[in-house]
Amino acid sequence: MSDTLYPKPSKALADKRRELAPDVEAAFLAFSQAVFKDGALPRKTKQLIAVAVAHVTQCPYCIQGHTKAATRDGATPQEIMEAIWVAAEMRAGGAFAHSNLALATLEEIDNSRKQSG
Repeated sequence: MSDTLYPKPSKALADKRRELAPDVEAAFLAFSQAVFKDGALPRKTKQLIAVAVAHVTQCPYCIQGHTKAATRDGATPQEIMEAIWVAAEMRAGGAFAHSNLALATLEEIDNSRKQSG
Protein backbone atom coordinates (compact mmCIF):
# COMPACT_ATOMS: atom_id res chain seq x y z
CA MET A 1 0.00 0.00 0.00
CA SER A 2 1.12 3.52 -0.74
CA ASP A 3 2.27 5.87 2.00
CA THR A 4 0.01 8.59 0.58
CA LEU A 5 -3.75 8.90 0.69
CA TYR A 6 -4.16 8.61 -3.08
CA PRO A 7 -2.27 6.06 -5.14
CA LYS A 8 -0.22 7.49 -7.96
CA PRO A 9 -1.93 6.83 -11.31
CA SER A 10 -0.17 4.06 -13.18
CA LYS A 11 -0.53 1.94 -16.29
CA ALA A 12 -1.18 -1.08 -14.06
CA LEU A 13 -4.13 0.65 -12.35
CA ALA A 14 -5.49 1.89 -15.68
CA ASP A 15 -5.20 -1.60 -17.16
CA LYS A 16 -7.00 -3.09 -14.13
CA ARG A 17 -9.83 -0.54 -14.38
CA ARG A 18 -10.19 -1.31 -18.11
CA GLU A 19 -10.09 -5.07 -17.46
CA LEU A 20 -12.83 -4.90 -14.82
CA ALA A 21 -15.28 -2.80 -16.88
CA PRO A 22 -14.03 -2.36 -20.46
CA ASP A 23 -17.32 -1.25 -22.02
CA VAL A 24 -18.01 1.30 -19.33
CA GLU A 25 -14.48 2.71 -19.52
CA ALA A 26 -14.69 3.00 -23.31
CA ALA A 27 -18.04 4.78 -23.02
CA PHE A 28 -16.67 7.15 -20.38
CA LEU A 29 -13.62 7.99 -22.49
CA ALA A 30 -15.80 8.63 -25.55
CA PHE A 31 -18.10 10.83 -23.45
CA SER A 32 -15.13 12.76 -22.07
CA GLN A 33 -13.69 13.33 -25.54
CA ALA A 34 -17.07 14.59 -26.78
CA VAL A 35 -17.52 16.91 -23.80
CA PHE A 36 -14.09 18.51 -24.09
CA LYS A 37 -13.93 19.07 -27.85
CA ASP A 38 -14.42 22.57 -29.22
CA GLY A 39 -18.08 23.51 -29.47
CA ALA A 40 -20.11 26.48 -28.33
CA LEU A 41 -17.37 26.79 -25.70
CA PRO A 42 -13.71 26.40 -26.69
CA ARG A 43 -11.66 23.57 -25.15
CA LYS A 44 -9.68 26.04 -23.02
CA THR A 45 -12.86 27.38 -21.41
CA LYS A 46 -14.13 23.87 -20.79
CA GLN A 47 -10.85 22.93 -19.12
CA LEU A 48 -10.97 26.03 -16.93
CA ILE A 49 -14.49 25.03 -15.88
CA ALA A 50 -13.17 21.53 -15.15
CA VAL A 51 -10.35 22.95 -13.00
CA ALA A 52 -12.90 24.94 -10.99
CA VAL A 53 -15.27 21.99 -10.58
CA ALA A 54 -12.37 19.71 -9.62
CA HIS A 55 -11.60 22.05 -6.75
CA VAL A 56 -15.22 21.97 -5.59
CA THR A 57 -15.36 18.16 -5.80
CA GLN A 58 -11.85 18.06 -4.30
CA CYS A 59 -10.58 15.38 -6.69
CA PRO A 60 -6.77 15.53 -6.70
CA TYR A 61 -6.53 13.51 -9.92
CA CYS A 62 -8.95 15.87 -11.66
CA ILE A 63 -7.17 18.95 -10.34
CA GLN A 64 -3.85 17.74 -11.73
CA GLY A 65 -5.20 16.37 -15.00
CA HIS A 66 -7.40 19.34 -15.88
CA THR A 67 -4.75 21.87 -14.82
CA LYS A 68 -2.37 20.18 -17.26
CA ALA A 69 -5.04 20.02 -19.97
CA ALA A 70 -6.01 23.67 -19.46
CA THR A 71 -2.36 24.65 -19.79
CA ARG A 72 -2.01 22.59 -22.98
CA ASP A 73 -5.08 24.37 -24.34
CA GLY A 74 -3.52 27.76 -23.69
CA ALA A 75 -4.75 28.73 -20.22
CA THR A 76 -2.39 30.92 -18.26
CA PRO A 77 -1.57 30.40 -14.58
CA GLN A 78 -3.57 33.57 -13.88
CA GLU A 79 -6.66 32.17 -15.67
CA ILE A 80 -6.35 28.88 -13.80
CA MET A 81 -6.06 30.65 -10.43
CA GLU A 82 -9.01 32.89 -11.27
CA ALA A 83 -11.10 29.80 -12.10
CA ILE A 84 -10.12 28.33 -8.73
CA TRP A 85 -11.22 31.53 -6.97
CA VAL A 86 -14.57 31.35 -8.76
CA ALA A 87 -14.94 27.80 -7.43
CA ALA A 88 -14.03 28.94 -3.92
CA GLU A 89 -16.61 31.71 -4.04
CA MET A 90 -19.30 29.35 -5.29
CA ARG A 91 -18.53 26.82 -2.58
CA ALA A 92 -18.61 29.53 0.08
CA GLY A 93 -21.78 30.91 -1.47
CA GLY A 94 -23.46 27.54 -0.96
CA ALA A 95 -22.69 27.65 2.76
CA PHE A 96 -23.91 31.25 2.92
CA ALA A 97 -27.17 30.39 1.13
CA HIS A 98 -27.74 27.24 3.19
CA SER A 99 -27.42 29.26 6.39
CA ASN A 100 -31.12 29.94 5.81
CA LEU A 101 -31.76 26.35 6.92
CA ALA A 102 -29.99 26.91 10.23
CA LEU A 103 -31.68 30.26 10.76
CA ALA A 104 -35.13 28.80 10.05
CA THR A 105 -34.42 25.88 12.40
CA LEU A 106 -33.32 28.27 15.15
CA GLU A 107 -36.53 30.23 14.64
CA GLU A 108 -38.58 27.02 14.93
CA ILE A 109 -36.76 26.09 18.15
CA ASP A 110 -37.36 29.56 19.56
CA ASN A 111 -41.06 29.47 18.64
CA SER A 112 -41.39 25.98 20.14
CA ARG A 113 -39.80 27.11 23.41
CA LYS A 114 -42.09 30.15 23.58
CA GLN A 115 -45.16 27.97 23.07
CA SER A 116 -44.16 25.38 25.68
CA GLY A 117 -42.79 27.82 28.22
